[in-house]
Amino acid sequence: MGSPQVVRVGNNTSARLILNTWPLVCAPAYHLVLEGILILWIIRLLFSKTYKLQERSDLTEKEKEDLIEEWQPEPLVPPMSKDHPSLNYDIVTGPPSHKIIVNGKECINFASFNFLGFLDNERVKQKALTSLRRYGVGTCGPRGFYGTFDVHLELEDRLAKFMKTEEAIIYSYGFATIASAIPAYSKRGDIVFVDEAACFSIQKGLQASRSFIKYFKHNDMEDLERLLKEQEIEDQRNPRKARVTRRFIIVEGLYINTADVCPLPDLVKLKYKYKVRIFLEESMSFGVLGEHGRGVTEHFGVNIDDIDLISANMENAVASIGGFCCGRSFVIDHQRLSGQGYCFSASLPPMLAAAAIEALNIMEEDPEIFAILREKCKHVHKALQESPGVKVIGEAYAPALHLQLERSSGSRDTDVKMLRSIVDYCLERQIALTLARYLDKEERFLPPPSIRVVVTIEQTEEDIEKAASCIREAALAILK
Repeated sequence: MGSPQVVRVGNNTSARLILNTWPLVCAPAYHLVLEGILILWIIRLLFSKTYKLQERSDLTEKEKEDLIEEWQPEPLVPPMSKDHPSLNYDIVTGPPSHKIIVNGKECINFASFNFLGFLDNERVKQKALTSLRRYGVGTCGPRGFYGTFDVHLELEDRLAKFMKTEEAIIYSYGFATIASAIPAYSKRGDIVFVDEAACFSIQKGLQASRSFIKYFKHNDMEDLERLLKEQEIEDQRNPRKARVTRRFIIVEGLYINTADVCPLPDLVKLKYKYKVRIFLEESMSFGVLGEHGRGVTEHFGVNIDDIDLISANMENAVASIGGFCCGRSFVIDHQRLSGQGYCFSASLPPMLAAAAIEALNIMEEDPEIFAILREKCKHVHKALQESPGVKVIGEAYAPALHLQLERSSGSRDTDVKMLRSIVDYCLERQIALTLARYLDKEERFLPPPSIRVVVTIEQTEEDIEKAASCIREAALAILK
């Protein structure tokens, strides 16, 4: 192509810039045609209407009225039977401690997660009352907005020391603890390997994280390693993406839906072999497993520093409200700015924080309670083995076992009704049990229907034998 030329006109010494038109003349014809079409298309877009009104004939008043009468709005919620379990409550009066009043009848409590009996403990109640008089009922503010009380800081310090970690953070709602912790670290594009039996709060945390989720079969380390190997091969194909992708394994210490324990030593080996992080949810194992109740790490003798984050609620063994996460300081501090349940929810009421501190005091002063609980768990597990038509699901030392039907009817609703009949039979005979409840349409892997049997240190041998005998009678009468 030619370049602009400078020429002189007459005697004028000033230069004029004249564009060389030779390239335009010599341009291929298809270029000119294409550019012309594009110019016409742009003009059409600028001056044409973006939409056209639909042509239709006007309706008469009678036709409008007929259409209005025929219209039926869709229900806001799907129709539900009045005998649905969620609409029929068992009403509790008084504290759900060793003895519980259900529907006006006093029963032995095999339903509440009051594993260590702290719910009605006099020392714990007295500390809560003292705190109530000092601080009032609630906090009315998140931790970052005048919701941090000295008792919160004390509880976080005590939890960190009890678990032998650098730091701890507390939440005001147990369910929100792991559900907030997961999306604080795992983001879109990250990869999470999760056990199929993971509890619902983990599922909600995964959903909020928008990460890429890979489920492995329950407690199947071969299946997990298969997924890790596949990911390793994929990372080798795309090393640039692999450098910015974080990988996590999320498991429960003691699974609430299956009552068995994760193989933590094997998980730690896979962690270092494939360079992934481990998040451990210990709501059912904290205050239960281990010589001092520190959970599944103590149970297996695993160094707690090998676990990147430990989460647990304080609504089971501690018999308070809320939850906590613990680990290294730089890991925990990140949640103070990114944990949604921490940043946006009102902080834990001070009286419940004080109750949790006193529960920790008792756990440290009397570690024998954990051995007592384990022995009672084994007793209940053995006593339930002889129940006809149902099978016991869970480890012998698990404090919340499941009773499932040996033979399913093929219909989940029918199975639930049969199990509910067993619960009602026992309730009439002053044994309080409960069905394991799930959101059927929300669960990623819906567990089979079951009756949950909860063990506490307050239950006597007589109570356990009475409950086991009652369950056997109910199974014989209903499942014959």
